[in-house]
Amino acid sequence: MVYSCNATMLLLSHIFSMIKDKYLSRCIVNVADTFISISWESAILVFLLSTILSAESAQAADNGKEAELPEITVTIDPFESRTELDMTQPVSVLKGDRLRHKREASLGDTLTGELGVASSSFGPGAGRPIIRALNGPRIQILENGMDTLDVSSISPDHAVTVESLNASQIEILRGPATLLYGGGAIGGVVNVVNNKIPRRLFKSFSGNFEGRGNTATEEKSGAFNANGSIGDHISLSAGGFRRSTNDYDIPGRADKSDPSSSKGTLKNSGVDSGGGYIGSSIIGTRGYIGGSLSRLESEYDIPSSEAPKIDLVRNRYDMAGELDNPLIGFDKLKVKFGYNDYQHKEIENSVEVGTTFKNNALESRTELLHKPVKGWKGIAGVQFKERTFSALGEEAIVPKTKTRNIGVFLTEERNWDRFRLEFGGRYEHASEDPRNSINRSRNFNIYSLSVGGLWKFIDGYSVGFSATRGQRAPVTEELYTNGPHQATATFQTGNQALKKETSNNIDVSLRKATGLVRWKINSFYNHFNNYIFFRSADIDGNGIADRVDEDGMLDPNGEFLVQNITQTGATFYGVEAEILFALIPERLDLRLFTDYVRAKLNKNGNVPRTTPKRFGLEFNHRAGPWAFNLTTLHVLKQTNRARLETSTPDYTLVNVAASYLVKATKSVGITVFFQGKNLLNEDIRIHTSYLKDFAPRPGRTFIAGIRGEF
Repeated sequence: MVYSCNATMLLLSHIFSMIKDKYLSRCIVNVADTFISISWESAILVFLLSTILSAESAQAADNGKEAELPEITVTIDPFESRTELDMTQPVSVLKGDRLRHKREASLGDTLTGELGVASSSFGPGAGRPIIRALNGPRIQILENGMDTLDVSSISPDHAVTVESLNASQIEILRGPATLLYGGGAIGGVVNVVNNKIPRRLFKSFSGNFEGRGNTATEEKSGAFNANGSIGDHISLSAGGFRRSTNDYDIPGRADKSDPSSSKGTLKNSGVDSGGGYIGSSIIGTRGYIGGSLSRLESEYDIPSSEAPKIDLVRNRYDMAGELDNPLIGFDKLKVKFGYNDYQHKEIENSVEVGTTFKNNALESRTELLHKPVKGWKGIAGVQFKERTFSALGEEAIVPKTKTRNIGVFLTEERNWDRFRLEFGGRYEHASEDPRNSINRSRNFNIYSLSVGGLWKFIDGYSVGFSATRGQRAPVTEELYTNGPHQATATFQTGNQALKKETSNNIDVSLRKATGLVRWKINSFYNHFNNYIFFRSADIDGNGIADRVDEDGMLDPNGEFLVQNITQTGATFYGVEAEILFALIPERLDLRLFTDYVRAKLNKNGNVPRTTPKRFGLEFNHRAGPWAFNLTTLHVLKQTNRARLETSTPDYTLVNVAASYLVKATKSVGITVFFQGKNLLNEDIRIHTSYLKDFAPRPGRTFIAGIRGEF
């Protein structure tokens, strides 16, 4: 152990000396870029194959030692007994230290860097996950398996109303999940688990807390979660958080092309948010029934040219229950219900309310798990959603609209000795009903089919595959938007004649889950019919994006870029891979990872704001009460840009984290922690963000805090 600690410290010392020598680090990056530019796809394939082959040689010399990955249950799986290694589709679960190291103010920024995941990164207060270059209404954001029912998919400046500080784990399902969650999951699902409604009895009062501070943002934040039981049948839960930040530090100027833009600090980038929840359940021998109340308040700045501020309030009410053996022939009945009362005001010039957005929405799910029939077991379910959305004021560019979705689904599976086969289908009816005489109502019938399998062809090795044909109905903003949008500085026009969007997706995953060397490779191909997106306009074809004033009149010096909703065929394909070396089991490990996605329109070029190629490493070391983490992510310049899309440079992000367990007893554990982020003080521009040209990410940052479990 002394040897491993010394080796770790020598490695860290060497890395920090390289960080000091900026010129050297730049040279290394330039050499890497030169190599990668020859052929990224060929280079990464050669790298993975050579690494895996050499790893296998090392594994063979390991004298039969085996190390098992810790089993983490994926709650998003309808059977709720499956781990991420036993899923036919690629799944990642973020929890424990990895979740704590990555926490940011927005969900998208928290998850960015996970395999296949990026962020829309609209300032620190708003950032939605992007999966495999798919975003907006194609990615379903869930809280404990239920839709967040907010308006974050309508515009990138709208926040996701779920807080990572209170999350026990976050699950990422890459690829379509339309069977269980409808057309909104045509690109993937992110499920935030926070156990607001307790599902079991607790032997004693338990919980956790955390407090932290941040030098770049002057952040002061804290959170707690607590659970307990009263008597033999009642469980209670409570939790909350508070976060306050100021305008954050940046390495240089906000807008490199504007010498008058702010330098050293990004103006209008503060966040002031807080929230809490209470929940209770009655627990019986055959199941439970419970509910929760939660409230979120968030006031956050948008660092765009207009410098607006958003003041958000959300009240949410949830109920959930399960019953074992509810009917003859069925194992379990599961029922969930959620209602969201949401409002946010967009404030201009720090005082005037420009627009007020309201969203009242509800969702209910009922699922029945039947008993095995000739080896087959499965789930039948019904899902219902309804929302009334309105926007009143200067930016009321979408009419008041009632949206309704009702879907029925069935999924079945059968297990053999080393093979599992799954298939299923879903029918959904979706309607959009604007409450005016100008826009017409639309109705869509949506069909989705899926088949998949998992083959454990050798002990410790498996291959998973899935093929899905999923459909999505156009949403309110795609159909009816018409007018200037201050936050994105665009004049957007929808299309009431849009057809439903169809995704034809194939996923193949190869995994090795045991031993001192473990790895996985995911590849995917997704062809869209009638892909819907906002395209920048160039009416006269001079290669310069059209600009207009707030009335939509052409003006070369106009404030707004013209974007029109359009529809065409598109193809997305790519690869995600990682390899984990357990150098000293449960003490020292090294993870190498990469992902790549190519997103092309069948005509006229590339999909806008596509995630660039990325690769990195993660180093972890644990020694007694100490834990160390080093993460490096290199993001390349996106060369496959959409027409009229601006460029962003490559960058290297270096983060470190260390923690010390101060006190550990049977009932209490206290840990102090320290983190350094963006240690190279890079000027980081997120290519997937509308704000990339004038809102870089924070510069060099140091974080310190304390957390505890009881």
